[in-house]
Amino acid sequence: MRLKHIKGAEEAMEKSPFIIQNPAIRKGQWKNPGQKLFLEIGMGKGRFIMQKAAADPDNIYIGIEKYSSVMLRGLQKQEELQLRNLYLIRMNAELTDEIFAEGEADVVYLNFSDPWPKDRHAKRRLTSPEFLQRYRKILSVDGRVEFKTDNMPLFEYSLESFKGCGWEIVSVTRDLHADPILSAGNVMTEYEERFSSKGNPIAKLVARPPHERIK
Repeated sequence: MRLKHIKGAEEAMEKSPFIIQNPAIRKGQWKNPGQKLFLEIGMGKGRFIMQKAAADPDNIYIGIEKYSSVMLRGLQKQEELQLRNLYLIRMNAELTDEIFAEGEADVVYLNFSDPWPKDRHAKRRLTSPEFLQRYRKILSVDGRVEFKTDNMPLFEYSLESFKGCGWEIVSVTRDLHADPILSAGNVMTEYEERFSSKGNPIAKLVARPPHERIK
């Protein structure tokens, strides 16, 4: 469930120095040599990406969110933390490969994405073949996507989508918090904490794209 519209959220996004206003001009220049780039697409209130960035100050983290009223919460946290290795971008996920260069990203995190349950909206799912093609363009040779959800129909769809597009499934679990290997070091999002507290199992998969590039 998304937050209701918050008056003034758009204006706050436009004025904040913590929001990258013209991200396309940074394409290919998001990180320095030797650094890694981690993206969360659909960052929500930002808890996950901020904890990741705070624990790993030598690398670059970027949180992407299209809803201003949701990102406002993340912006307020960043104003307090002022993490120098964290960038926030308000944009649609469809623009990912226009913002990042080929092979520029090392990890794409997809946490509790909108399931878009109707078949006619399948292309909007962040694990659809259309989106996997975008991630494939921007991921490094050893890059990967990490996907978590409590929506099992979406998880099964996503698993088949990755396989059907030739991605390597590195690991998979339908009960993350009961998996001693995949749960190690797990950072929970706000949604994850809420869903798991109700007894909902959390599913996760990690996948790597085919080696050949898409031109």
